[in-house]
Amino acid sequence: MKVAKEWRLGSMGDTKILPGSRHRSPLKRPIWIILMVSFVSLFLVCAYIYPPNSDVACYVFSSRGCKVLTDWLPPPKRELTDEEIISRVVVRDILDTPPVESKNPKIAFMFLTPGSLPFEKLWDMFFRGNEGRFSVYIHASKEKPVHVSPYFLNREIHSSPVTWGAFSMVDAERRLLAYALKDPDNQHFVLLSDSFVDPGPHGNGRYSTRMLPEVEEKDFRKGAQWFTMRRQHALLVMADSLYYSRFRDYCRPFADGKNCIADEHYLPTFFNLVDPGGIANWSVTRVDWSERKWHPKSYRAQDVTYDLLRNFTSIDMTTHITSNAGGEELLQPCIWNGTRRPCYLFARKFYPETLDKLVTLLNF
Repeated sequence: MKVAKEWRLGSMGDTKILPGSRHRSPLKRPIWIILMVSFVSLFLVCAYIYPPNSDVACYVFSSRGCKVLTDWLPPPKRELTDEEIISRVVVRDILDTPPVESKNPKIAFMFLTPGSLPFEKLWDMFFRGNEGRFSVYIHASKEKPVHVSPYFLNREIHSSPVTWGAFSMVDAERRLLAYALKDPDNQHFVLLSDSFVDPGPHGNGRYSTRMLPEVEEKDFRKGAQWFTMRRQHALLVMADSLYYSRFRDYCRPFADGKNCIADEHYLPTFFNLVDPGGIANWSVTRVDWSERKWHPKSYRAQDVTYDLLRNFTSIDMTTHITSNAGGEELLQPCIWNGTRRPCYLFARKFYPETLDKLVTLLNF
């Protein structure tokens, strides 16, 4: 069998020269172009690894200084601190460990309250018929609650004083999680929070550079205090000391001239850093901020109707109005396991006077 030979222009040896062409000597390589490209490449690599430290060096090639180069090149990776390395090892091990299967999985409902719960009767209706599928934990920061439901009797945990806006709110949340984690059957935890970027003064405007290098402004998040999380995430909160200490020390009311509220920023930022793909980024608690005041809309008895409650359960887009000038409206669909579904399981704020009407409507 004959083997077809290659036809190439200007080649010799076993190959054939195309008919009609004349033999030419190999083209001379453009050595000066290769040298110039090599020099420029070497310069860029050296500038990236050893950035110029003086203004004179910055202006050798550009009157605009070093900014041109630093804008074009990717930022060099900084060396992690010892605390960050320890934190990442712990986070990785917790997330990589398969959750322990429970024969009787439960939801832990954690109540953060100064005293008695004005809607305990309503919760009693909610829990009725689901015995053995939930646990109740109460952190009463001011006085011992008076209960009207058997589901809440003797469910208080050791509590400490809590001040609105202070870091004591975060400590109370962690204390509730710790008590709830003692029961291995508790697989989900509800503090009856969403995470989003808010460029306004009450969002990223609260960020402090003192949190560097572990917490950068691009990672700073804001969310409602009320949250739901799975057991692995609750364990991460218990194990965290790095980000906990940064927010304890530098996220305080009126610190550095900023009104940073730790319970609105610590957990959203923490999970955005350690497991961004494992969070939903919206709240399961419906809150109406349309009035654009310091506090959300509160419902009176005359506001509570069947249509209002039905509307809460049909919303499948979460809305957040940023705190910057003009208030940008951020919309996000609520996706559950790949399917767009209603967002909310709970709602607030309701005045105590609405209790009887809510009971009547829910009994309807």
